[in-house]
Amino acid sequence: MALSKGFSGLNVNALKYLLPIWIGAFTGVMLRCVFACVLFWLTDLFVKEPNISWKDRFKLLLLGVICIYANITTYLVGISMTTPISAAIFSAIQPILVFILAILMFHEQITKTKIVGVVLGFVGIIICVCTQKGSELASNPMLGNALCFASAVAYAFYLIFGKELLSRIGGITVLKWAFTGAALPAILVVAIKGFDAPLITDLMQGEVHWLPLCVLAFMLIFPTFISNILTFIGLKVLDTVVVSIYSYVVLVVATVCSYIFGQDRFEIWQGVAFVMIVVSIYLVEVAGNKKASVTNNKSNSGLSKNG
Repeated sequence: MALSKGFSGLNVNALKYLLPIWIGAFTGVMLRCVFACVLFWLTDLFVKEPNISWKDRFKLLLLGVICIYANITTYLVGISMTTPISAAIFSAIQPILVFILAILMFHEQITKTKIVGVVLGFVGIIICVCTQKGSELASNPMLGNALCFASAVAYAFYLIFGKELLSRIGGITVLKWAFTGAALPAILVVAIKGFDAPLITDLMQGEVHWLPLCVLAFMLIFPTFISNILTFIGLKVLDTVVVSIYSYVVLVVATVCSYIFGQDRFEIWQGVAFVMIVVSIYLVEVAGNKKASVTNNKSNSGLSKNG
């Protein structure tokens, strides 16, 4: 999971480099979805997994349309308007979002500590969304941050439903059908809006831009293809919330690389939001779980004595 999220962190900087000069956001979405779809179908030729029903295939197609396509689209459009660090901050809140969805869908245990953590996290999000100013690095930071938050919500749903499907369906089967579902609307949108990728257009005319091409190849192979496989391997053996906690790696890698490549500069409110979100995740996932565990142990001890 650390390696998977490390690729995702580098993906933030790769996207900021490519968008919108070399590739338009919607065309970038189409390239990622179609490329991953093709590779997962090719991988399936070498991996023997049980056949699934058409009902499950339909569920996976919906997962692709609703979660994967929404996640990638809002993130690519959002990061083209904001800075890499701000975009990565919203990846770090995924444990909180997964916890909230677990409460709503699976009646996850709630404690006062976890409630404080959730509130603190959302205050950090509001600070990040509302305080960042426009600059040459961020053309519309408020909208961009809001879209990155929507992307994080979509990915939280993806982790939860993906985990449920993995309990009875092979990982490559899940990925090939889900990315097929994501590729269909991606192709449709580009067909309507037009293909916007000067990097590829120039390549077809014989003009090669090697550095952007290498960055694009990295983005398609590692964060898009390999990272998804590693994430599903993690989901097989780890709890959904534990998988989401590794999103910290995205923030650390993206932050370090952003300063190295000059794609971002430090703002005090970014730091405040980051600290609040880190503390909130600690309260939700560490302190909150310890408190719940102690309460359960006391309860069980009381029952044993009474018995």
